[in-house]
Amino acid sequence: MTSRLAVIAGPTAVGKGTVVRHLLAEHPEFRLSVSATTRSPRPGEVDGVDYFFWTQERFDQAIKNHELLEYATVHGLNRYGTPRKPVEDALSRGENIVLEIDIQGAKQVKAAMPEAVTIFIQPPSWDELVRRLSTRGTEDAAEQQNRLATAKVELASSEDFDYQVVNDEVAKCAAQVVELMS
Repeated sequence: MTSRLAVIAGPTAVGKGTVVRHLLAEHPEFRLSVSATTRSPRPGEVDGVDYFFWTQERFDQAIKNHELLEYATVHGLNRYGTPRKPVEDALSRGENIVLEIDIQGAKQVKAAMPEAVTIFIQPPSWDELVRRLSTRGTEDAAEQQNRLATAKVELASSEDFDYQVVNDEVAKCAAQVVELMS
């Protein structure tokens, strides 16, 4: 079997993480690449499982040493990146890898690895995106406004992706992602 690299991106609160968790639970042939971030862990997040929670200094070192496949500053606050070696190693072993990353990072991965399948997760509507962000309770009002401003820009770049899938129902969206990867 040929290994595949799928890049899943979309605006804040669109449900990327929920879709990816469902995909991984239903399809053990896919593996999630763990991203690095400089943000603090949210309740329940585990270092090395959900993210690698790095200091600014460790992130700077990774950039300097070309250890990241992609990286970006998201929402003007925190940095996120994909450690290169684990992805390259998994692909060389024939594994299917899923990256759940931001829009900027998806474009960097596509430029570095044109064989990657890029999939943009769309919200059913703008109002639903706003509702999802406001009800998840992980950001204060100022951060929500910042994220919504970023989301407008991100939605405009959806045409840059190989595919677009609407997340109106998690299982259906995950099934469409799996279909697109094959």
